[in-house]
Amino acid sequence: MNIAIIGGSGFVGKNLINKLLPSEYITSIINIDKNVNSSHPSLTYQGNVLDVESLKQHLKGIDIVILLAAEHRDDVTPTSLYYDVNVQGMRNTLIAMEVNNVKRIVFTSSVAVYGLDKANPDESFPADPFNHYGISKWQAEQVLQEWYKDHEDWNINIIRPTVIFGEGNRGNVYNLLNQIASGKFMMIGKGNNQKSMSYIGNIVAFIQFLVENVKSGYNIYNYVDKPDFTTNDLVYHTGQILGTNIPAVKIPYALGMLGGYCFDVLAFLTRKKLSISSVRVKKFCAVTKYDSTKAMSSGFVPPYTMEEGLRRMLNAEFGK
Repeated sequence: MNIAIIGGSGFVGKNLINKLLPSEYITSIINIDKNVNSSHPSLTYQGNVLDVESLKQHLKGIDIVILLAAEHRDDVTPTSLYYDVNVQGMRNTLIAMEVNNVKRIVFTSSVAVYGLDKANPDESFPADPFNHYGISKWQAEQVLQEWYKDHEDWNINIIRPTVIFGEGNRGNVYNLLNQIASGKFMMIGKGNNQKSMSYIGNIVAFIQFLVENVKSGYNIYNYVDKPDFTTNDLVYHTGQILGTNIPAVKIPYALGMLGGYCFDVLAFLTRKKLSISSVRVKKFCAVTKYDSTKAMSSGFVPPYTMEEGLRRMLNAEFGK
């Protein structure tokens, strides 16, 4: 099997290549990205999902595409980049695949397609994204839906992961755990909101499972590692793992949102991207709980528990 990973120079891509390389099913792996994968530079080919001609060249002889490329930060400007990369990038990938007779794709979408504060949605839950990232991911899925109507011999696997954490990640979970571990953490709201999370070691193992085992049909999977910790749980487990007492100052949600709006104004006036915003406060306080029964009933067994994943990350990033 010859695999092309598009957008494999980021956090997930580096870990995925590490996971796939020893596989007996894989003949070759290439990474198509505008940036070089620092862990696997020899596998990286300069490319961009906005350049359909380069994709056509790089996908020659490929059996399956894993599409990771995405604009995903909360503060991307201009916002049209979400749609250029996430939606048009999907169209370009499919065109390049068809030219090269590649009929299998694994696409990492997002639980952001469901929106915030939903009641434990499964894959049949209606889409209701609230931001440009979620809307663009949903539109990319719709492109796949339409494509499959005329390409029913293709195998399309869509993963909707929740927020991903792990060693080496510098995203929202790292920032939260860093604040908790440093003792500078302030809880906004009561902290009882559940936060579905996914450990990187399990995500890449699930992608490998789909590549090796799910080879037909149009399939969608939420991916969440259970149990769903509350923010209070994260504070408690972080303290236990690091062996320290972590006080948490709690401020009311309304006051936290007011502070977020103030930072929005400051970011607008200074034209700088700040670590605090109203969107991030809203996401922090939201219930983000998702149903992953379908993935966990597929035959896949996560190699790590939630607590093991949290322990591995905390020890790697903040351990003494």
